[in-house]
Amino acid sequence: MATTAAEEQQLLLPPPSEPAPAVIRDQLEYEEAFDDEEEDANSESEASRGESPLAEAAQETTGLTSANASTNVLARVVHTLLHLKRRHRLRRVVRQLSRLLKHAKVWECVHFSHLPAWMQDNEFLHRWHRPPLPSFSACFKSIFRVHTETGNIWTHLLGCLAFIGVATYFLTRPSIEVDMQEKLVFAAFFAGAILCLGMSFAFHTVSCHSEFVGKLFSKLDYCGIAFLIMGSFVPWVYYGFYCEFLPKVIYLTVTLVLGLCAITVSLWDKFGEPAYRPLRAGLFIGFGLSGVIPALHYLCTEGWVKAATETAMGSLVLMGALYISGALLYAWRVPERFFPGKCDVWFHSHQLFHVLVIAAAFVHYRGISEMAVYRLTNGVCSV
Repeated sequence: MATTAAEEQQLLLPPPSEPAPAVIRDQLEYEEAFDDEEEDANSESEASRGESPLAEAAQETTGLTSANASTNVLARVVHTLLHLKRRHRLRRVVRQLSRLLKHAKVWECVHFSHLPAWMQDNEFLHRWHRPPLPSFSACFKSIFRVHTETGNIWTHLLGCLAFIGVATYFLTRPSIEVDMQEKLVFAAFFAGAILCLGMSFAFHTVSCHSEFVGKLFSKLDYCGIAFLIMGSFVPWVYYGFYCEFLPKVIYLTVTLVLGLCAITVSLWDKFGEPAYRPLRAGLFIGFGLSGVIPALHYLCTEGWVKAATETAMGSLVLMGALYISGALLYAWRVPERFFPGKCDVWFHSHQLFHVLVIAAAFVHYRGISEMAVYRLTNGVCSV
């Protein structure tokens, strides 16, 4: 079907205002509406006459479809193709344009007010937010872009890799250096740290994918915090009550029950909403402070001297201070609360929380290592 000169001029100058994603969706709906029989008849007729208007249109737009072409230009090309009723060739060109869009820089950071409600978490961070990216590939590519989640992603990604390296080194030591029982005790801590940091990294990477994916990984993120607290208790209780079987079993059982309760609450849909931020911080602070009970038990029965030399009490206190400080910064959104719009990319509360969590985890690792060395060299239990 030939087009007139006026129609060709109209095709070359489509309305530029329609955004690319909407145009592509409209095109796909329009394309599905074509009648198959009419398409086949038109295709055969064109083939017999040697006409190819779509090929001519593709040649005219070859100079536009480069990696540097803007999304608006690509939208105009797609809009032009909407008027060419040749389904089999239209599909081919649209696929080429879709591949080009995937490799092009198709999104920019947006203001907080432009985010959908399910992405509006911290109103004190004004700019540099990722828009919704309904593609896992785009989400993971955004790791290498600068935005509000960049620091959150990289702090726990690097922390996770660091603990994977430490765990691999420790757990692969020959049995003559570290026996299997000690490896299992430390493995609980390593598993908790790796799960916590890994789930946090995954959540901050894909939180902009969609509302469903964001909520799902948010729950996994909170579960990871519970796993870290549970894993941190295991070696301290094990070595702290090395020669006392009953207290050790009781405290480990209580830790497991509290951890399961924290995980259950974390799976509650409303738990991840911004309004429940203080509740989240309070829950995990309370869970962490439950470790004060076995610590006080040890202090009352063994005294300060043994607590300092045998249970690395100083490391335990420092670890708790770091965890609590990070949780309070997160709950109160400090410092961005006092400097709104100034900490959009770096040094906002969630980043500081991440850094303090990693620092606390390594402080705890040092503490339990000292406890293990002492117990294995001096901790002979009396019968």
